[in-house]
Amino acid sequence: MNKYEATGTAKKGLFRIIFSRTGIILLLVLAQFGMMVSSVYYLREYLPYIYGAMIILEAVVVIYIINTKGNPAFKMTWILCVLVFPLIGVLFYVFVQMQVGTRFMQNRLSTLRLETAPYMQQDQEIVDCLRASKSANAQLSYYLSRQLGFPTYRNTEIYYYPLGEYKFKAMLNELQKARKYIFMEYFIVEMGYMWGSILDILKRKAGQGVEVRFMYDGMCSISMLPYNYPRQLEKWGIQCKISNPIVPFLSTTQNNRDHRKICVIDGKVAFTGGVNLGDEYINQKERFGHWKDTAVMLKGDGVQSLTMLFLQMWNIGERRPEKYMRYLTPKRSELHRGMGYVIPYGDSPFDNENVGEEVYFHILNHAKKYVHIMTPYLILDNEMITTLTRVAKSGIEAVIIMPHIPDKWYAFAVAKTYYKELIESGVQIYEYTPGFVHAKVFVSDDDTATVGTINLDYRSLYLHYECGVFIYNNPEVDKIEADFQKTLAKCHKVTLVEVKERSMLTKVTGHVLRLVAPLM
Repeated sequence: MNKYEATGTAKKGLFRIIFSRTGIILLLVLAQFGMMVSSVYYLREYLPYIYGAMIILEAVVVIYIINTKGNPAFKMTWILCVLVFPLIGVLFYVFVQMQVGTRFMQNRLSTLRLETAPYMQQDQEIVDCLRASKSANAQLSYYLSRQLGFPTYRNTEIYYYPLGEYKFKAMLNELQKARKYIFMEYFIVEMGYMWGSILDILKRKAGQGVEVRFMYDGMCSISMLPYNYPRQLEKWGIQCKISNPIVPFLSTTQNNRDHRKICVIDGKVAFTGGVNLGDEYINQKERFGHWKDTAVMLKGDGVQSLTMLFLQMWNIGERRPEKYMRYLTPKRSELHRGMGYVIPYGDSPFDNENVGEEVYFHILNHAKKYVHIMTPYLILDNEMITTLTRVAKSGIEAVIIMPHIPDKWYAFAVAKTYYKELIESGVQIYEYTPGFVHAKVFVSDDDTATVGTINLDYRSLYLHYECGVFIYNNPEVDKIEADFQKTLAKCHKVTLVEVKERSMLTKVTGHVLRLVAPLM
């Protein structure tokens, strides 16, 4: 393709985006925002009166924000917004607090958790055995089960995949074996070799009478998939939904993306981890150098929690009752020793619990020798900074592997603002020189790990739908730690000298963006 053809293709692509349904939605959203701003201009002659009223209103709103429940970092960002942009900031805050959609989602998810509760009952004997092995983990089990309905399982095989291409190969193999149903829920789906290979199997299985449900996040409709893509899949017998579709109305629920990656096959096998359905995740296409990602496969009793997580999300907009009994995991009658304990868990922006962060805190607070972390983003709240630095100051080895080639420059700029404080406290930070780390892994003390979709940033910890698997006393923990060490050997250790030698522009940009980090 010559440069003229390339330019023409780019123009056509831009034309399709602007005049597509997605483009129209974006224009309508911008128009609504413009109306809010322009209203201030047309009321300018009344500004003296408005200004006085706004000072009173600002004070009321700030006092209200300070006394609300929630993370102080979010409160500080809102207070800054209200004080710097008095009218717009106040109106926007009131608009966010009055969202009907948010209350609907919260109530609907609560109802669905009650519906799935009978199929996620905790076996008390398992907890008793866990308490005898490690009482702290029994406390985590109690929290996840009683507060959120995620039981602890035994009789669950775990397979760890240190690269996306390994997970992809295993998933293709398991999809081929499907006889009853396939459930898939992903954040990103992009046309290419990976999705094409999976789609061929899904079409064939649907033709054979296998029930196939496929769900992806609405952000894919912006640039990766046609807005009417579900109708195309339904022609092949695949049930398809867009999770939280982009709509032409300002709504805070648009900020709560479905970041989960779940694949369940016949209730017997389940996959989760960082790997989306795009060619870069399996290094079929290069973006930001070599793509380092991880995933796990579960076989056995623990699959049931991931099945129920999927069905909860699928049924948010459904009116018909779900036949949950059809999708239960076959129970193993005998106890398979040596598999340890597993807790598949989910996180929601509407459950009033920071599940992902609590699991991370648990691992950090109960480590005796080391905590090793892989994460693509490092945008931390005060509680996480305090915990990480305290762990390192206590003589426990705390090591974080970050990307060397970032996918988002602004997120990387904010991440670097934490380097100095963390390194001075003893936290070791490494950057993966071959490229980009997308893995979300904590591993500790040769016996504990978690692998999932949850990044160390505000979006994952507070705003997105997420999931993960807590693993204890399973042989795969050794493989997770071995993979960490293998990855570490390809990394560059960040020093305080490097941090201090960063350009002034990078430092200023990072610290300014950190002010709005909870919204990033």
